[in-house]
Amino acid sequence: MSKEDVHALQLPGHLCCPGCAGPIGSKLILKALGRRVICFGPGGCGGMAVKTVPCFTLHFSGVGTGAGGIAAALEMKGKTDITVLSFAGDGGTSDIGFGKLSACAERNDNIIHLCCDNEGYMMTGIQKSSATPYKAWTTTTPTGKVTWKKDLVMIMAYHYVPYIATATIAYPEDFVGKVKKAAGIQGFKYIHILQPCPTGWRFPSEQTVEISRLAVQTRAWNLYEIEEGTVRITQKPKPKPVKEYLAPQGRFRHLAEPDVEEIQAFVDSQWTRLERLDGRNLWEAQ
Repeated sequence: MSKEDVHALQLPGHLCCPGCAGPIGSKLILKALGRRVICFGPGGCGGMAVKTVPCFTLHFSGVGTGAGGIAAALEMKGKTDITVLSFAGDGGTSDIGFGKLSACAERNDNIIHLCCDNEGYMMTGIQKSSATPYKAWTTTTPTGKVTWKKDLVMIMAYHYVPYIATATIAYPEDFVGKVKKAAGIQGFKYIHILQPCPTGWRFPSEQTVEISRLAVQTRAWNLYEIEEGTVRITQKPKPKPVKEYLAPQGRFRHLAEPDVEEIQAFVDSQWTRLERLDGRNLWEAQ
């Protein structure tokens, strides 16, 4: 797709904060899929980008349900060349809309759900969600969140759906390739996108891509896919200390050295688990 074609699908300008990763991610999705798409859901901050493809929305507690209905209607009409996208932020996906999304996955609705994860309720005042990282500042966790981030990817994997992936804007080829792959698979697909938020994470707006890249390089955010239960790591960086990812973000500025060491140990354990699963099938007896 040409540069001009992408700009025709998502118009210049948006209502997001400077440096928001949402419109960048939205543009990469449309670059991957082209015009034959229908979008459902507010999509968190990424949904505020102005698109010229059909877009529908309800309250963000209805994650996935409208998209499932659109997919069913297209199936009844015999239209097989349109991809249905369900958009939501981490609050809508992991908290308020999770039951409805889980039902979509259990039915194996023919949609792609995209979780645009900025790790908090950023549009309503930077409150914590279940996807907010451990020890992160939010307005409702002023001394740091006391629980670990919910592992939505693995939760969705055990709905036994055909395709799941993680992505972030700092690795656009990885991102676009996963969206294209998902579009070619029948059934429910789930893509979890790390979406740095300069306002809520408290870093300068020009550092959005750098923060995204550091998340992967420090293994705080791992890029992988799960196809028919089989795990494949898609980026294996030489690791940097997790403090290099935490330090530029004001939401972690209150951390003491023991806190950073605890987070580093958790990050290391998560990577070890992922490496052990790489190339193996989650659904088969281990």
